[in-house]
Amino acid sequence: MDAIQIVSGTAVPLRRSDVDTDQIIPSDWLKRVERTGFEQGLFSEWRDDRNFVLNDERYDDAVVLIGGPNFGTGSSREHAVWAIQQYGFQAVISPRFADIFRNNCTKNGLVPVQVSNDVGEALLDAAEQNPNLVITIDVANLMLEAPEVSIECSFPLEPSTQERFLEGLDDIGLSLRFTQEIKDYEITRPSWLPTTKNKF
Repeated sequence: MDAIQIVSGTAVPLRRSDVDTDQIIPSDWLKRVERTGFEQGLFSEWRDDRNFVLNDERYDDAVVLIGGPNFGTGSSREHAVWAIQQYGFQAVISPRFADIFRNNCTKNGLVPVQVSNDVGEALLDAAEQNPNLVITIDVANLMLEAPEVSIECSFPLEPSTQERFLEGLDDIGLSLRFTQEIKDYEITRPSWLPTTKNKF
């Protein structure tokens, strides 16, 4: 997982509420054994409609996805986060995220930016009117800015989650911070307990 301090770039306005994980990545894509290639399945059923926003070339280089309320509801599949990331998005903005989806975001390096309903609507309007609108998400200071439309607001992240992003730490990375403590424990633990031959 790469460290993230700033996400800055254009955004795709997805004006839909209650977007669930089956819509983000349909279940047919879950048969893959690889962890790559899911960008092809992102909103694949909706992309059959030529008027769907992801088919608009003006948004091809976007790094932020703006969604409506209740983004990421449904099943707990991590594939939804992988698909969004692999398509090129580094952050998702929404007035409210499903808890499991939000948690999957924080464990995989996709920044979930929760804003008020008013800010969410204003950003959707602005990105629809101007595909070149630049949105900056400052993870270090927990601030979102879109100067062209005079939008500036804070967003919440728990300190431990913020640290994950700033340090680029997934669950394995967090565990490896305690390598010496794990070594010390393995040396002193009773010999009759199960052990592993893996070495740190």
